[in-house]
Amino acid sequence: MVAAANIQYAWTLFVPEIQKTFGWDRAAIQVAFTIFVVVQTWLTPIEGYFIDKYGPSRVVMFGGLMTGAAWVTNSYATSIWGFYLGSVLGGIGVGCVYATCINNALKWFPDKRGLAVGLTAGGYGAGSALTIIPIAKMIDAGSYAQAFFTFGLIQGSVIILAALFMRAPAKDEVKYSTKVLQTRRDYTLGEALRTPVFYVMLLMFTCTVTGGLMAVAQLGVIATDLGVKHFQVNLYFFTMAALPFALMLDRVMNGISRPLFGWISDRIGREKTMFIAFAMEGIGIVALGYFGSNPWAFVILSGIVFLAWGEVYSLFSATAADTFGSKHIGKIYGVLYCAKGFAALFVPVGNLIMQATGTWSTVLYTVATMDLIAAALAVAVLRPMLKQHHANNNAAVPNAALAHA
Repeated sequence: MVAAANIQYAWTLFVPEIQKTFGWDRAAIQVAFTIFVVVQTWLTPIEGYFIDKYGPSRVVMFGGLMTGAAWVTNSYATSIWGFYLGSVLGGIGVGCVYATCINNALKWFPDKRGLAVGLTAGGYGAGSALTIIPIAKMIDAGSYAQAFFTFGLIQGSVIILAALFMRAPAKDEVKYSTKVLQTRRDYTLGEALRTPVFYVMLLMFTCTVTGGLMAVAQLGVIATDLGVKHFQVNLYFFTMAALPFALMLDRVMNGISRPLFGWISDRIGREKTMFIAFAMEGIGIVALGYFGSNPWAFVILSGIVFLAWGEVYSLFSATAADTFGSKHIGKIYGVLYCAKGFAALFVPVGNLIMQATGTWSTVLYTVATMDLIAAALAVAVLRPMLKQHHANNNAAVPNAALAHA
């Protein structure tokens, strides 16, 4: 997961260099990011099928091959279509890695799902923290293509090596939680799609992930437009430009948030944790739009946004497994994870809205509203629906036992 992270989280460093080299419109370049996210997310249900059929090791190994090939392709691209092809390969590769690792964590640790999937997703969220500075330096040295090629080979190789050690758990190797409501029934994908609670989670997931994706893809662009990109942040023991410092801090906060909020949700419940995190993200994005032209505020507030955003990948996956069981969770969460693909469609739209209004505030306030709506839905709609869902399951169990008797 650490090795797969750069394709998404380091992309923002390459966009200005690609634009400078070829002179293409920024929105057209960002279509590559949208393609990557759409392919990564919308193929997840298919990848769930292959996980169940061939096991986690083979799927991740194939994902490593495609992940490496994606950035190598970008290093040779001389047309916009070359970068689009790299995005397709990257989406397939990262999708295989991400879906399999999350799926495996959900199956291995049902008693600590929030923490386990949070730690796993945290590898993806914080994975690029160690490589942001080396990549930025290689790009600044005048060769973004060399950065693509070198790190593409490194990332692909690490994933393939790690895949050799993966396996799924046996039934006698897992135990269930006593603090969080969890179904003992394993829903099929078709059964899950016929429940209203699935679509409430899909709507909430789409609302919350949109703001974070917008920040991930556009942070470098926003920093440039706000005039803070090259401001030197002085922390006494070292000095760094505001953008790479913010990116490094954001990756760390993004990584911390997934196990942190996952651990909290194992103790106070998923829906309460969702309300806290989504409200924090919405308020943070509003503040970023209002105070972002101040370099220190830009760094701190972007960190808060990523702290409150990263947890969506631990909370929704854990909630899905609690609600529908783990046997078919690869396919079920795969469809739910398509929300990220829907959200990615808004990334190029963000550029267009900014160009039309002349300010990023309009974009940021819009996605902040979506976060606050999701926070309200978590406690007002999702929580009572889940209670009813589990009550129905508990009622069905004795009835089924009586029928067999």
